[in-house]
Amino acid sequence: MTRDDLFQKNASIVRDLITGVAKWCPDAFVLVISNPVNSTVPIAAEVLKAHNVFDPARLFGVTSLDVVRASTFTAELTGENDPRNISIPVVGGHSGDTIVPLLSQASPSVSIPDDKYNSLVNRIQFGGDEVVRAKDGAGSATLSMAFAGFRFAESIIKAVHGEKGIVEPTFVYLPGVPGGDHISKAIGGLEYFAIPVELGPSGVVKAINVLGGITDKEKELLAAAQVGLKKNIDQGIEFAKASSAKL
Repeated sequence: MTRDDLFQKNASIVRDLITGVAKWCPDAFVLVISNPVNSTVPIAAEVLKAHNVFDPARLFGVTSLDVVRASTFTAELTGENDPRNISIPVVGGHSGDTIVPLLSQASPSVSIPDDKYNSLVNRIQFGGDEVVRAKDGAGSATLSMAFAGFRFAESIIKAVHGEKGIVEPTFVYLPGVPGGDHISKAIGGLEYFAIPVELGPSGVVKAINVLGGITDKEKELLAAAQVGLKKNIDQGIEFAKASSAKL
């Protein structure tokens, strides 16, 4: 299915589920993993706003899979045996060219040959297509998505119980979280964006700006991502507003 196909299937499902959240458990942490996340998170936010229970610190788009793929594919290329030893920030969104791996910000630093860079970025961005091809069209990346959801949920639970220093990438409403406004201004005013955030007992403690010092190639990727993200975000908001009578 294309992202547009997924939107047609999932937009109304997310709208209805979040309506239930707004009515019956408005203080819940909401982790949206239904694609296209770039659009379904704005739908969720608009539904929560319509019920006057929107807390940006408690609404998350799960993008953990993107950083897992970035670490895994980079480890394969560099010869690192354990991908967990490499941390690579991935920002932007959660589909295709809205996914921006910041390889220059890897910890520890990695050296990617120029002739391998584009193919590595493409693999990180379109890893889901690779899984679909491997399954010969009979399925998608269900196992890795399950892992991503588990990883993020576990991080939230740890943070709620007081564990410090929990940082996860997530697609959030930037104007509503500490540190988000500064990041939003740096990316052309986009309100929703995937960025590492520190988690605490009440949700987002702060958004962490990892955009400083990125390379020219990464700036190009980010510029392309902004265009796609705006369309995705607007699509979600427009759907939610058109559905307002059903909320």
